[in-house]
Amino acid sequence: MGARGTDSLEGICNVTDKATVLVTGGAGYIGSHAVLALRDAGYGVVVLDNLSTGRRQGVPADVPLVIGSVGDSGLVADTLKEHGIAAVMHFAGSIVVPESVSKPLLYYRNNTVNSHALVETCVRQGVQNFIFSSTAAVYGDAKDTPIREDSPTQPINPYGTSKLMTEFMLRDTAAAVSDFRYIALRYFNVAGADPQGRTGQSTPNATHLIKVAAQAALGMRPELQLFGEDYPTPDGTCIRDYIHVTDLVAAHVDALGYLLKGGQSRVFNCGYGQGFSVKEVVKAVGEVYGRPVPHRIVGRRPGDPAALVAASDRIRAELGWTPKHDELRFIVETALAWERRLHNEKV
Repeated sequence: MGARGTDSLEGICNVTDKATVLVTGGAGYIGSHAVLALRDAGYGVVVLDNLSTGRRQGVPADVPLVIGSVGDSGLVADTLKEHGIAAVMHFAGSIVVPESVSKPLLYYRNNTVNSHALVETCVRQGVQNFIFSSTAAVYGDAKDTPIREDSPTQPINPYGTSKLMTEFMLRDTAAAVSDFRYIALRYFNVAGADPQGRTGQSTPNATHLIKVAAQAALGMRPELQLFGEDYPTPDGTCIRDYIHVTDLVAAHVDALGYLLKGGQSRVFNCGYGQGFSVKEVVKAVGEVYGRPVPHRIVGRRPGDPAALVAASDRIRAELGWTPKHDELRFIVETALAWERRLHNEKV
């Protein structure tokens, strides 16, 4: 799938017919959903993924898949030129908080050094539009509730720091390179699966709570471990703002349209503005499944803040983002449906 573009997007009404997007990490959980959303919106799509955690079958057969690292500048440059890439959505990276604490250099390489190489290559090749997969972990143990984009960024784990460093690189690059613009989307807790069953969270050994709870409910794990019940929250367990992956990738498509129409660099939270505790989530999974999820309380994990809930008024106002799946039960239903499908594939 080559570029279908022109040298300039100015004055073009339907930019979706003129832009091809490179999706890094497009064979992974969020990236594969983004690929579907972009295609549904009429964009051309190319995927770059090293398949370390992503699945080849997560990429539609008619979407070009380039296997390799975003840190390989030569490969990235060739891909940008060959396909006439107009924008990059950067999902590739490492995301497990406890692992980042035990293997910080891995995270600074995968999330920061490789992102530096990718951004540098985009600038050299004249790619002007960049959408970055950031995280609420940049806020650390936030005191604000809900958390706003101008709340202090004080990450308490290498994962959050590695992402914040990339945000700094993008900010400074956009200030120095006049035609380079970016949007950093700070995700809260992403969960659920494509309502049509086309893709879902398939990463081996994933640590996402709703996925793990669904696996425990289905008997794919003996039990679910709840990490700590002595946090300063109503029931003692961590509170998070869970956002359905389909709503999240819709925000990326909205961000892309904004940039292609000349929008300026921005940072946005991606969450619903409502929080649920770990125990509330486990109860919801049990209710949807029809019986309680087997679980036990263990000690806290390092690097986990007590509560993270988003203020999302900025993205709603500036991008016109309107979530469609902001109910915990729906998130759980789609997650369970996907886990059943994965389980049946293995049987």
